[in-house]
Parts: sequence; structure tokens; C-alpha cells
Amino acid sequence: MNKTDVLIIGAGPTGLFCAHQLGIIGLTCEIVDNLDKAGGQCIELYPDKPIYDIPAIPECTGEELTNNLLKQIKPFNVNFHLNQRVEKLKKVKNRWHIKTNGNEEFDVASIVIAGGVGSFEPRKFPVKECEKFEGNTLFYSVKDKTIFKDKTISIFGGGDSALDWAIELSNTSKVNLIHRRDGFSGAESSVQKVKELNDQGKINLYTKYQLDSVSGENKINSVKIKHDDGEVKDIESDFVLGFFGLIMQLGPILEWGLSIDKKKVEVNTENFETNINGIFAIGDICSYPGKLKLILSGFHEGALAARGCFKYAKPDEKLRFEFTTTSKAAQERLGIKND
Repeated sequence: MNKTDVLIIGAGPTGLFCAHQLGIIGLTCEIVDNLDKAGGQCIELYPDKPIYDIPAIPECTGEELTNNLLKQIKPFNVNFHLNQRVEKLKKVKNRWHIKTNGNEEFDVASIVIAGGVGSFEPRKFPVKECEKFEGNTLFYSVKDKTIFKDKTISIFGGGDSALDWAIELSNTSKVNLIHRRDGFSGAESSVQKVKELNDQGKINLYTKYQLDSVSGENKINSVKIKHDDGEVKDIESDFVLGFFGLIMQLGPILEWGLSIDKKKVEVNTENFETNINGIFAIGDICSYPGKLKLILSGFHEGALAARGCFKYAKPDEKLRFEFTTTSKAAQERLGIKND
């Protein structure tokens, strides 16, 4: 059994920064996530997409942000348990015993839920034959954009992801963008850019069309799209991308007795503790009045939740607030050598 002060469930940016804050105040932690790598949605959905609202970083990608956060927690030797989901939770005296679907067991003083409890699953095409091409020539996210170079890509969707990838891939690929409506839900600047590229012949735009069927043996070679008026077009395609948003599946968390409203865990705003003592929730999974779904907000939540964990890990000690610029203890934990 792994014994540590805190178990963080979720290895996205919020969970990673919470691990940093725990280390700063002298607490140990381990991280569990149901994805196969750290970074959460930043890595899973938009590793190459620029992020513009991280303080003091004018622009960075999801991958760059994740790598920097991992570098920041390196001094604390945090162990990751990936491809696992927390299944069982039990209170034993004043500690929590936790078991994952990978049979890992933990004995901890407190828990921080930072996503990763359930899973984000893409909304998929309703056309059944699409299933056999998934992960081959049909995808719901982009992991490696280089595979699309000099190929014909048919992108379905009308939100930011569909628009952004249509624009991005038009630089190296032939792109068809298909949307079931005339209007788009993505950023207006992206909509205008797509229309400009369509006028320039760099994107083929089809509105009021939906996927009707896919053709191919081991790989897709064409798709049929159907207009609202019944007209069907056959389009050559090497790859198909579908961007219809994500469905969040909470999984076993629903059985833990937490106060949940609209698939969000309700917390206080003092330290982001839930209705159960010793269990905290931060990031996109938590809910409170005025909540902003920003990475920045998650960092704030993680800092306060970490300090809320202290009393459970070290009930006989008082946490002193210190600045890292002047705290010798914090600097020692960070591995900084002072002359």
C-alpha cells in the first residue's frame, strides 16, 4: 500500500500545480489519472493549440505548459499512477484507504479531486461503420498532426476545435470542413478565417451537410455527406476528424456521498473542501458561486486546497505562511542551495 499525505486524482495543470504547492509546505503526494500521460485535457485535446491567459506567459501550448509544470514539481519526486481510475474509497479512523481499477492501494490523510475521476469521452459519429476505422483513419482528437501532411482530411464540426484544426491543417493538407448548420459556434475570427480560406480554395466548406457513410477496407478512402435537402456528395478522404465536444462521465465518484450538482462537485471557497472532511475538489470538476473555468482559477484553487490538506496530514502542527523568496525551508524543499 502506498502511504502518503495526499492523493491527487487528476494529472492536469490544476493537479500538477497543487502537487507543487503541497511540496512547498512540506507535504507528500501521489497522483492518479485515467489518461496515459500527465497534462489532462491540455495534452489530450490541444497539445499544439496556443493558450494566451496564463499569467506572465503571453503564449504557450498545452504541451509546453504541462512540461513546465512537470519540471516545477521535479524536486518533490511525485509518483504518477497513470491509466488508472479510483474505484473504491473507505474511511479508516482518520485516514482514507483508496483502491484503483489497477489494484493500486493508497493510505492518505486527504484527497484532492482535480478531474481524472471519471473520463472525458468524445461525442461520436452516429454512423455505425465508423467504429472500425477509429484510431486508424478516423479520430476525435489530434495527437500527431504530421500524419495528415499531404493528405485529404474531412473535418466534421462547427466549434472551435473543428475550425482551429481546419485552419491549421490547411497549411499542409487538403481540407474539407463539413458542418450540419449554416452558423458556427466557434470564435468569430476563426469563422471569418475559414471563409477566407474557402474563398481562396484552401478549404472546401460544406454547410448543412452531415456524414452519411464511410467507405474503405482497412482505411477510409472516401465519405458520403448528405445535405438537409437530401442531396448526397461523395468526397475523397484519407482521414476523418470529428469534433462534437466531450461527454464527461463521472464514474464511481457518484457513489462517494459528495454533494454534486450538474456533474460538478460543490465546494467552499475558503479551501475548496467538499461536504466531506478531508476531500477537496479543484479545477473544472468543482463548482461554487462565481466559478471561472480557467487554468488560472485552478491554480488558485490548488494553492488553497493544499493548505487545507495540512491540518489532516499534520494535525499537531500549525502551518506558517511563508514566501518562497525568503523561506529557507521552502527553498530547501525546492533543492535551492543558499550560499
